[in-house]
Amino acid sequence: MGITIEELKKLDKNTYQIIDIRDENEVAHGAIPGAVATPADSIEGNENIDFSKKLVICCSRGRFSVEVAEGLEEKGMDAVSLEGGYIAWLLDAMKQEEEVDICKDVELSIRKKFRKSIWCKFTKAINQYELVKPGDRIAVCISGGKDSMLMAKLFQELKIHNKFDFEVKFLVMDPGYSPANRKVIEENARKLNIPITIFESDIFDSVYNIEKSPCYLCARMRRGHLYHFAQELGCNKIALGHHYDDVIETILMGMLYGAQIQTMMPKLHSTNFEGMELIRPLYLVREDDIKAWRDYNGLHFIQCACKFTDTCTTCNNEENRSKRVEIKELIKKLKEVNQYVEGNIFKSVENVNLETVVAYKKDGVKHHFLDDYDTKK
Repeated sequence: MGITIEELKKLDKNTYQIIDIRDENEVAHGAIPGAVATPADSIEGNENIDFSKKLVICCSRGRFSVEVAEGLEEKGMDAVSLEGGYIAWLLDAMKQEEEVDICKDVELSIRKKFRKSIWCKFTKAINQYELVKPGDRIAVCISGGKDSMLMAKLFQELKIHNKFDFEVKFLVMDPGYSPANRKVIEENARKLNIPITIFESDIFDSVYNIEKSPCYLCARMRRGHLYHFAQELGCNKIALGHHYDDVIETILMGMLYGAQIQTMMPKLHSTNFEGMELIRPLYLVREDDIKAWRDYNGLHFIQCACKFTDTCTTCNNEENRSKRVEIKELIKKLKEVNQYVEGNIFKSVENVNLETVVAYKKDGVKHHFLDDYDTKK
């Protein structure tokens, strides 16, 4: 049994409770106010859930929630699935806000309330890593999530204060989004006054039947398409929305899962598209500050606009989904003992002492400490 958004709005709010069973990363990008976030298999033991009320089970698009609601009903609970899931709620919320002009308030919040935590760190990364230079034409790549949307607004602000000429294009690639997900992206761009250019491809269809690492292949293909489309627009750089937390998590994931020390670089030359670079302007911006900016302005975004999110076995199986969550939890626990742990992880790849490293690679060539060990007697 399911319930629509319109039917839910007619109920007394004190008679039901929304249970959000999406994963932690999805919830972090946006959630229904007041909803209890919990994995489906933890609902019955969650002390924050009032089982005397109707339980409205919410997933991304109302697919997984059906089975969960039916299972709870079989156990005697009053449970229903929210038809259309979080996406349906989000589209309804956008419709209600259609006439509200929030763009000016969003821009003011960047200049005032979040000047120190976001704007200054954005400009510091721009300057420290020389990410933007005179004459650049930058394709700001927007996925539809909180990070890329904030990055777009920061670039608009940078254009107002720019000390030299550079151009910005706001690029959205549609690799096969569902109509609902594409509408969310378009509506957020309209509301935030971001003039997006949309290119279409069939990447999702291409990787749908790939059994081994389809999400990795999808990401690689999307990166290539972004470079290609950016070049067609006359751009020499693409900007992605990876932030500080992505950097430190990548460092630990490389060590624990990849047996290597590496980091997510603030900028890279493309190996397949001559003259193109990738830059990461949010490199020094913390994810918690991005969430605070989003919530302060009452904005709602989606994490993954993939039309297969609710059925994709790779996106949703525990082995693949849990690795980054596991790293986040590890960092959180380490921080309880050492409040400087995040900064130390970040700085560790800036302070590599090659004299105390057994082996390292440079330009594809492996160097070992024994290579010149005897000559140093």
